[in-house]
Amino acid sequence: MPLLPSPCLSFTAYRDWCYKRSFISAGLRLTVLHLQAGQSTLCCWTPRHPDPQTRPSLVLLHGFGANANWQWSSYLRPLINAGFDLYIPDLLFFGGSYTTRSDRSDSFQAECVMAAMEAMGVNRIRAVVGVSYGGFVGYRIAAMFEAMVERVVLISAGVCLEEKDLREGMFMVDDLEEAASILLPQTPERLRQLIRLSHCRPPPALPTCFLSDFIHVMCTDYVDEKRGLIFALIRDRKLSDLPKISQPTLIIWGEQDQIFPLELGHRLKRHLEENSQLEVIKNAGHAVNLEKSKELCKLLKAFVLHSSEQEYSKRKGRKWHSATKYAGEGVKKFAASLPLLSGQREKA
Repeated sequence: MPLLPSPCLSFTAYRDWCYKRSFISAGLRLTVLHLQAGQSTLCCWTPRHPDPQTRPSLVLLHGFGANANWQWSSYLRPLINAGFDLYIPDLLFFGGSYTTRSDRSDSFQAECVMAAMEAMGVNRIRAVVGVSYGGFVGYRIAAMFEAMVERVVLISAGVCLEEKDLREGMFMVDDLEEAASILLPQTPERLRQLIRLSHCRPPPALPTCFLSDFIHVMCTDYVDEKRGLIFALIRDRKLSDLPKISQPTLIIWGEQDQIFPLELGHRLKRHLEENSQLEVIKNAGHAVNLEKSKELCKLLKAFVLHSSEQEYSKRKGRKWHSATKYAGEGVKKFAASLPLLSGQREKA
């Protein structure tokens, strides 16, 4: 157990410590998994006493900015009390997760997450929930591991964007270099800009000392690697290359999103057609998971807990396509073909 940092030394480090404590007090533990014979390491918050027979599994994927602790802390108690086992990884190059391999694609992130799930004995997931960048990874998980995932929740995830959208003026910036400089802020001015773009109602006063402290603690590790994630995600991206996922999908968007405009939510809804539901939350921006956590959590539980897709679609006035049935032994054979595991696990 780490020692409690002095708040006078770093407010950000103290806040991060508090978030970690909230995960532990909620009944989770940090599990460290070594993948690909030690080439990759994935850190994941897992149930201390998992019960896959009676408690369905949820995988929660964070976006850019800090790590899983900062983005999911307020969701722990409501989702655990609703009867779920939570698996909350730090994606590669966030928190303690990293890889020595050169692959920066969302598909590689998806493979690593699912290899970690397999190593922990999770072979069926009620829903994958992804925020922003985590939604890109969640979408790939649903497409690549169709038989293992029942449902998908995508929050402010612009998976339907195309690289040409930058040049055509959909975003606040028009090239990848500028986008990376905002998403990976290295100065207080850039961090202020990111907060303004991410929040519908950003904090009115942000002292430079606090912003500098946050950057020093949370934004200086793996900067080049994270730039690689952004470039790999957007460069040459075309909607025509995006597969359609078969699982019932809930799309949640902040009405005032300036990072990924709402039009991308409608575009995703059109791409998935009747197999999806779009919920727009008013008075919220890109950080809708932070600004409207109670409203978002309510939507998430209503969608994921519903035992019948037909009943849920009737209540929402929509008609769902039926989900893919569990593929049994086929899943094991597919998972076994992935050269991702060394078979070792540590507990922190």
